[in-house]
Amino acid sequence: MLDSPSHLGWLALGLVPGLGARNAGKLLKAFGDPDRIFRASLTELESQGLPAAAAQAIHSQQALRRAEKELARVKEIGCQLVTWNDAVYPRLLREIYDPPPLMYVRGSLDVFNRHAMAIVGTRRPTPYGNQMSERLGRDLAERGLVIASGLARGIDTLAHRGALKASGGMTIAVVGCGIDVVYPKENRKLFDEIAAGRGAVVTELPTGSPPMPQNFPVRNRIIAGLALGSVVVEGTEHSGSLITARLAMEFGREVYGVPGNASQPNSYGPNQLIKQGAKLVTGWQDVIEELPTAVRAELVPVQTTTAAERASLVNESLFGPEHALYELLDPDRSRHIDDLVEGSGLSSSETLAALFDLEMKGYVRQLPGKQFVKVML
Repeated sequence: MLDSPSHLGWLALGLVPGLGARNAGKLLKAFGDPDRIFRASLTELESQGLPAAAAQAIHSQQALRRAEKELARVKEIGCQLVTWNDAVYPRLLREIYDPPPLMYVRGSLDVFNRHAMAIVGTRRPTPYGNQMSERLGRDLAERGLVIASGLARGIDTLAHRGALKASGGMTIAVVGCGIDVVYPKENRKLFDEIAAGRGAVVTELPTGSPPMPQNFPVRNRIIAGLALGSVVVEGTEHSGSLITARLAMEFGREVYGVPGNASQPNSYGPNQLIKQGAKLVTGWQDVIEELPTAVRAELVPVQTTTAAERASLVNESLFGPEHALYELLDPDRSRHIDDLVEGSGLSSSETLAALFDLEMKGYVRQLPGKQFVKVML
């Protein structure tokens, strides 16, 4: 695939300063393929309304020379290239007004043949936001949806992790930097797990591109474009997740909002979307029921249990001090370990041991500062 002569031209298009996906798309529609673009005269290029600098860069072949080094780097990394001309190129993404002509991909290309749902939100979520993001990611992935998000801190990270907790769950991480750059650095393990085959890491940016602020609104169109819809879990008034939601609306996709406490700034985004007509989401069923009938028929049916049944199953799996600690915890508010020691009457060592066991069972999550919160099931 990487040895195809045409990939040099596709890579070169992405290296032309000031060209961008929209202008690259105009050129491809006008000339047919990158090779013809780079053989075109300066007059032909300028007639397409290109910026003068971009037209000159193409005509001078500078980008083609840079593309040779880029192709060598791509082979060194071991990532794949997906272009408009490839059958595996995501169908829904191709339908937006400025799809990326070329994508760098690390991981499985199979995810592009499956239905996807985007889950996005703030980088500074509340415990409630973390819980909802991970739970929705897991529950929707269990039903066969690929979870698309941006690998950012907070809601994005929990959505990816939730998808990976599902049996056979897969996820797409669209990053705002080069495919050889991990951002944020603490998500290295998550990045590697996705790239190893539990999904795909995707970008349109050349290798080595740093995570500049201007990259993220642009990459959001890919997240929205890949998916049947976008779920906003938490986001402030100026959150980037609202950009993703707006793009989803423009693309004719579903938009969902997870309602939150009206007094919390993070609730502004989803609450505002719901006021504007977005589907209110409290669980996976709210997402699934808005999808086309044909899509719902392809998803995996999963045996559901009631809240009482789930509570009973959890209770049966608890032993000794775990019962007391589990009852003291809440999914909407974290508690410090000192409060738990005092409230349970247990010693510090007993509390730590029981909390560790609860965390291993997936019933409790530890937050920074020795804070603990109950996981919603």
